[in-house]
Amino acid sequence: MITLTKENYLKAILSISLNKDGKVSTNEIAHEIGTSPASVSDMLKKLQDKKLIKYEKYKGVELSKSGKSKAINILRKHRLWETFLVNKLAFGWGEVHDVAEQLEHIKSVELINKLDIYLNYPKFDPHGEPIPTKDGKIPMTNTIPLNKLEAGTKGKVMGVTLDETSFLDYLTKLNISIGTEIEVLETISFDQSLSIKIEKQTQHISNDVARYLLIKT
Repeated sequence: MITLTKENYLKAILSISLNKDGKVSTNEIAHEIGTSPASVSDMLKKLQDKKLIKYEKYKGVELSKSGKSKAINILRKHRLWETFLVNKLAFGWGEVHDVAEQLEHIKSVELINKLDIYLNYPKFDPHGEPIPTKDGKIPMTNTIPLNKLEAGTKGKVMGVTLDETSFLDYLTKLNISIGTEIEVLETISFDQSLSIKIEKQTQHISNDVARYLLIKT
């Protein structure tokens, strides 16, 4: 049995890898976990000793077959609990991450499978992220980050790849949520920020915000 900290690292590596091509860097993991790159390097060595990852210093990390299986299971539990908290207990989408972080470490397979049934087998969590099935399959989404859209393109917000409370609260202030329709009016060449239209209102958002919004055109 692996520790909760190791489980969190496996989940972080999987979450990052689902939104990019290639190996995951130490800095990316440090940002996701909220720790230093040095601490990440130490943990990666421990995970490699348990054959849960494949890691080469300065070249990045990827999950081994067993590591990916464990990571998918943790991610499945996390996203099912987030869905339960929002849909059944009326939590806001910015309130559920930390609570789900605690609940995801419950070991009962039967509980999670019954939770899945109770929620009617949801495919996506409140942030639009795919929920792995009990067989380990992850639903695919045909989306692209908002900052990759050209001016004049319209699309609908299908998910976010950052579920920090401060970020989600900021989106709420901008009237952006799952299902919001957005039109890109202009990309500012100086800093790659975007001028967008939401419900006939023009707004300006940074590239850092736009890259975390997944859009279906």
